[in-house]
Amino acid sequence: MTAVTDHDHHDPTEHADDHDSHDAENAPPLEGLSDSEEAEEKQKVKEDNEKGREEESENRSKKGSEKEKADGSGPPANDASAETPSANGDARARVPSDSGSGAPGGSRTEPEASGVWDDGLIARRVSETDPPTRETVVETRVSSSVSQPVMPLAYDGPLRSRLDALRELVGLSRTRLDSRSLSEAGRVLDEAAARRRLSGQHTVVAIAGATGSGKSQLFNALAGVAISETGVRRPTTAAPIACSWSDGAATLIDRLGIPGRLRRRPLQSAEAEAQLRGLVLIDLPDHDSAAVQHREQVDRVLALVDAVIWVVDPEKYADAVLHERYLRPMAGHAEVMFVVLNQVDRLPGEAADQVLDDLRRLLDEDGIALGEYGEPGATVLALSALTGNGIGELREALGQFVGERGAAVRRISADLDAAAWQLRPVYATGRRTGLSEQARDEFADRLADAVGATAAGQAAERAWLRNANRACGTPWLRLWRWYQDRREPSTGRFAVRAQPDEEATARQRVEQAVRTVAERASAGLPAPWALAVREAAVRGAQGLPEALDELATRAGAPPGRPPRPGWWPVAVLAQASMTVLQILGGLWLVAQIVGAMAPNLGVPVLLMSVGIVGGPGVEWSCRLAARGPARRYGLEAERRLREASAGCGRARVLDPVAAELLRYREVREQFVRVTGARAVVG
Repeated sequence: MTAVTDHDHHDPTEHADDHDSHDAENAPPLEGLSDSEEAEEKQKVKEDNEKGREEESENRSKKGSEKEKADGSGPPANDASAETPSANGDARARVPSDSGSGAPGGSRTEPEASGVWDDGLIARRVSETDPPTRETVVETRVSSSVSQPVMPLAYDGPLRSRLDALRELVGLSRTRLDSRSLSEAGRVLDEAAARRRLSGQHTVVAIAGATGSGKSQLFNALAGVAISETGVRRPTTAAPIACSWSDGAATLIDRLGIPGRLRRRPLQSAEAEAQLRGLVLIDLPDHDSAAVQHREQVDRVLALVDAVIWVVDPEKYADAVLHERYLRPMAGHAEVMFVVLNQVDRLPGEAADQVLDDLRRLLDEDGIALGEYGEPGATVLALSALTGNGIGELREALGQFVGERGAAVRRISADLDAAAWQLRPVYATGRRTGLSEQARDEFADRLADAVGATAAGQAAERAWLRNANRACGTPWLRLWRWYQDRREPSTGRFAVRAQPDEEATARQRVEQAVRTVAERASAGLPAPWALAVREAAVRGAQGLPEALDELATRAGAPPGRPPRPGWWPVAVLAQASMTVLQILGGLWLVAQIVGAMAPNLGVPVLLMSVGIVGGPGVEWSCRLAARGPARRYGLEAERRLREASAGCGRARVLDPVAAELLRYREVREQFVRVTGARAVVG
């Protein structure tokens, strides 16, 4: 890490002997030399170091002469700055010595940090209108191999529940939604998991703004030292620069992809470190930069930081690019957002208040809640990074914001809200969805009509009646019917021609039934789930007509004659008795005619009359008695066929459709959990 301190001027020759002896002792060992040669080499190193310190002292004395005259301070007696060669021959960073330590000439390093920080000065450009500032140097801190213990970020119960629900939601939806619809939800889950593993004691805040808004100047003002380059050349900031107020933030900055040479530490101040401890400030390139890679870096880092400070100026605070591309889409992140109106020193009189009010109006139109009167929302401030007016108020607001240690959780929660809002069209619906009992019954009725359940029942009823007539009818009538059946052909042209027509009509009825039930089941569903329901119905309808035909053959009337009721033997015996009477009466009359018996017409005629009248009477009585059983027999055959067709349709169409609807209910419940709402799933 790097530390920043005032460029004090010291006497380069003071305590030179101490430094020389220190350099000589720390010089790298020289192998293969005798004692005298080794002493000569050490003396050369000592002379070279002394010469370099004299040249450096002359350069620094020239640069700091004006400051010494203005401050009236001379070179401290016990403060020296020196460069000593390290074991690998590289020059170490310059570090200030402790004037009050009582160890003259002894150099002191800053506390070691966990991250690796680059050394060297960052040039800054000061415009002609800038006031004279204290000249500073950015010092390199010696990296430490022992990292500080970092407490990971902890999510509360509601946030963990929402993240788990979103993870379950994505898992249930992968086969129903395209990857583009779930990309933002997946990104939120990945970033939430990555952020949770990192430090919970640090808050990463990015400073973003347009070209010339003064964000780098504000960055330097908060750091107390010129770290980020400022000037009239555009774009000035070409890459994100990080500044951390405490150790342990190296992994957070690594996540942002900021290299070690662009990591700095602010001006060492006990008050500033206590107020902003845990803050990691990022200076971003211009979001409206002409360089595409700069805008890409801004978008990438903004998706990873915990909070953002939007810096606007009186000229571009209403810029459409800022509001339409950033502020409006990030309206849900108002609680982790600062909007700073910079350069108010350029506005005369009450113009600053008028511009600030207009900025508040634009933010309200963007849907950004303003944190006023104790309500959660964005913090809106007016300041001047050039004059320092308002910097203290912003620093105080940042200190309170960072001290709460809740920015990361609020950012993840806002990302969840944004992802849920994007997923709302594919999960939310204002109608009650599903298949009603009426729709199921109508589908079963359509399949029963297609398979001919009613006709099959009527045919079974006629068969039962026909069997009853044959069993209970007169022998003469049954003989006549047998003769008619023998004369009529078994098949005809009408029956042969009607068979394909009936099959085509049945198939059309099945397809129409499937389309109807699919439309009713998908009514009110979001487009992806409605499509999934219709596809499930279409897949199930494949082969359904053939399966129904097979069921009609198996589940129709049983082969052979219908079963007979218990009274059929009595009816058959009665019909046989009537026939016997007819035959007996007829034979009696014939015997009387031929003279075999005495003439007596009364008894044979009576017997024949009883038989002739009783036979049809018995047949008519049996027909009346057979209507009830025949009707029940036909209804039973129709019921069996209806149940068989309904079962086939349920297994092939309704169950897959119901499975899709159940999956939608599950993802709908998870979506409600993601939104954090307690709603009844329709």
